Amino acid sequence: MSLLSIPIHELHNQLVTKQLKVGELLDESYKAIAAREQSVKAFITLNEDAARAQAVEMDATGVPSDAGLLYGLPIGIKDNIVTQGLLTTCASQFLANYQPVFDATVVKKLKMVQTVTVGKLNMDEFAMGGSNENSSYFATRNPWNTEHVPGGSSGGSAAAVAAGEVYFSLGSDTGGSIRQPAAYCGIVGLKPTYGLVSRFGLVAFASSLDQIGPLTKNVEDAAHLLQAIAGYDQHDSTSANVQIPDYASALTGDIKGLRIAVPKEYLGAGIDPQVKEKVLAALKVLEGLGATWEEVSLPHSEYAVATYYLLASSEASSNLARFDGVRYGVRTTSANNLLELYHKSRSEGFGPEVKRRIMLGTYALSSGYYDAYYLKAQQVRTLIKQDFDEVFKTYDVIIGPTAPTTAFKIGEQVNDPLKMYLNDICTIPVNLAGVPAISVPCGLVDGLPVGLQIIGNTFAESTVLRVAHAFEQHTDHHKARPFSS
Repeated sequence: MSLLSIPIHELHNQLVTKQLKVGELLDESYKAIAAREQSVKAFITLNEDAARAQAVEMDATGVPSDAGLLYGLPIGIKDNIVTQGLLTTCASQFLANYQPVFDATVVKKLKMVQTVTVGKLNMDEFAMGGSNENSSYFATRNPWNTEHVPGGSSGGSAAAVAAGEVYFSLGSDTGGSIRQPAAYCGIVGLKPTYGLVSRFGLVAFASSLDQIGPLTKNVEDAAHLLQAIAGYDQHDSTSANVQIPDYASALTGDIKGLRIAVPKEYLGAGIDPQVKEKVLAALKVLEGLGATWEEVSLPHSEYAVATYYLLASSEASSNLARFDGVRYGVRTTSANNLLELYHKSRSEGFGPEVKRRIMLGTYALSSGYYDAYYLKAQQVRTLIKQDFDEVFKTYDVIIGPTAPTTAFKIGEQVNDPLKMYLNDICTIPVNLAGVPAISVPCGLVDGLPVGLQIIGNTFAESTVLRVAHAFEQHTDHHKARPFSS
């Protein structure tokens, strides 16, 4: 058994009693990376020298009396979360040489609880994509079947955890980019309520939608990692100043009387019948634990994908305007004047999907089209949020599939962006509404994992985690691994 598969409480006890060293955990992580990275390709940059130096220092000083459960655990960080002195490329050639001079707030918080950063994880360029095929470096592969995608944009973050290369990881979720790869890779992925986790130091894609969250092997680990990174941050103007509860204390296993809403739109056309079957089986498990469920409607969900791609692309067009080859990033060497510098730097630095979204967003924001597209999309977003608000007046959680299918094959949809975009049909409404949601494994179809999505009301992470944990404790889906170790 790999050290990285030992439960978090047991690992911590072994570290405290000196049966185990941080260096041994780190050795296990880099050993797994050496064995599996050639086929999985989850990492863009490794942090081995600094990580080993940190581990030596930690083992020399011993475990502090106030050390938390995350102490000494190897973690991977998605490559759009800035790390001081460690390359942060966003999987783009534009930032191939970018070494930040500061840490993101979540990275600072992880340093406070003394996790060990193993390296930076691959992703779709600037988080724009749902398969990891848009990385300008290489495509990450699904550990369950390397002919299939791991999902995106946090594909490297999900694949590294599923492959046992790190204990857990951080990703970002703009339209499903934590939950969808978690579903495809058979792990747990949590998108917190918008504003619960600081976005300071997250390279922005769509500022009103982006949120950082954990990818873990199980729900308990997700609760502990969320505890470490959640909280108000004065450096983030969208950060919510709310009290942070003890998330682990919510994992009681008791969901008697829980009211579950199941949107008919999430189990209708476009949902693979075998995926639907797994979701219905999961609902039976929850029924057996004392919960009840009813079918409801989120009537404006059908407009969510169109709404999202107008809003997200518009915000991307604005956010990515800063990448001009002047102050940082890669600069073209063949420009004769300033306009050529802008044009050639962006043409050479950005990949096709990023260019596509910048053009779409610029068009939607342009004079004569702003009211017809961007403003209309904002109005529909309000209607989508109202749909969720109405359901949560009666029900505690909303449940459905995380993705309409299991992971598709690499190259299968790369030339059909509209088909690719529809893979996020179940996750996008959650980002538009700003509410929390978690994906947990609920079975396999043809050897590939299926994810169950549990959605909660604003700042109801404790409820979401409680339901996910109760389901997990009465099933074995989360124990399945693509590699035996």
